[in-house]
Amino acid sequence: MTNKDKTLAAWGGQAPDWVLALAQAADQGMSRRQLADMIGYSPAAISQTMSGKYRGSLDKLAASVRAGLMSDAVQCPVLGEISGERCLAEQRRPLAATSGMRVRLWRACRNCPHNIGKEG
Repeated sequence: MTNKDKTLAAWGGQAPDWVLALAQAADQGMSRRQLADMIGYSPAAISQTMSGKYRGSLDKLAASVRAGLMSDAVQCPVLGEISGERCLAEQRRPLAATSGMRVRLWRACRNCPHNIGKEG
């Protein structure tokens, strides 16, 4: 039985597209650790999501999966076209006042429509 089959069964036959994207990536050989690193969650969160037992914010997790796994490219107001994975990585980086580029990115990320946390 594939990860996709197990996920569909756990979700009663109707898993959201982003959950199926996790299962399909696992079927294509990505480990839970690789998926977790890509979207900024733990391997346990990946397994719990695929099994329909994740208790955290599904909205935030869905946004992370869409940005980190399902999005080929996004338009960054500072860097131009970048991968969804890089976008997530830039969002997670702290303000570094010693770098003008980091300051511009930090400011832009706070109000960017691609920001999954909308912090600030």
